[in-house]
Amino acid sequence: MMQAIACKLEEARMLLDEWIGGLASPFDSFLESYIRDSAFYLLQTGEGEQAGYYAIHDQERLTQFYMRPAYLMHAQRVFGDVLERHAIASLFVQTSDELLLSLALDRDLTIHKQAYFFQDAGAAIEGEGLAEGATFRQAVLTDADAMRQVGGDFLDAYERRIENGELFAYERDGMLLGIGIVEKSGLLEGAASIGMFANEAYRRQGIGRTVITELMRWCRANGIRPLSGCWYYNEASKRTLERAGMATKTRLLHVEVGGGATGD
Repeated sequence: MMQAIACKLEEARMLLDEWIGGLASPFDSFLESYIRDSAFYLLQTGEGEQAGYYAIHDQERLTQFYMRPAYLMHAQRVFGDVLERHAIASLFVQTSDELLLSLALDRDLTIHKQAYFFQDAGAAIEGEGLAEGATFRQAVLTDADAMRQVGGDFLDAYERRIENGELFAYERDGMLLGIGIVEKSGLLEGAASIGMFANEAYRRQGIGRTVITELMRWCRANGIRPLSGCWYYNEASKRTLERAGMATKTRLLHVEVGGGATGD
């Protein structure tokens, strides 16, 4: 008999690190935010051994399910129990998570493609660098108003993010062309998610690619592994990331519980 015990993320951290170690590729800050905001549960045997854990976001979305190898023969049954006990409505499943992906496929759940996850392809960074007269630098507090005017509600808490060293400014002739974002991971050691927002008045001029490229340079120079992601159907963002030197082999799936044929 497997018992579920509510716990804090920190109490499941050893198991979570085991799960991370078994992934075929990493995940970005979008999924990490859901994981970190989830309620965690330890799976414990009748003998008091920790067999695994799971996590639920907002009482309805399963974001984590992991069982140690010695207990995998119980995974299908326990997974079904978790879905029923918590009335789970949906799952976030990354294709690099072999166990959770397999358990979702076992049940013929309805699958929607949510996002691409990217990582540094490791190739030399190409391109001619910054345009003449342009600069790329970490933002300072006096940049907050201009960034808010350009980025709007794309981001929140501009001042806090600047103080944390998360924002970068791409400028030319005193005009803010784009904003770079670096969010260091709290779960993946030495990794950070990178992203950008281009000034709408200067789009289709390669600004997005330049910002991502410069963020990759900065990450590499500082010993940080750059990660990224984009909505599955945002082809423009996908092309920008690929042209900057990022590569994807992992998808994030939004899986609906309740039966039905698998589809897009």
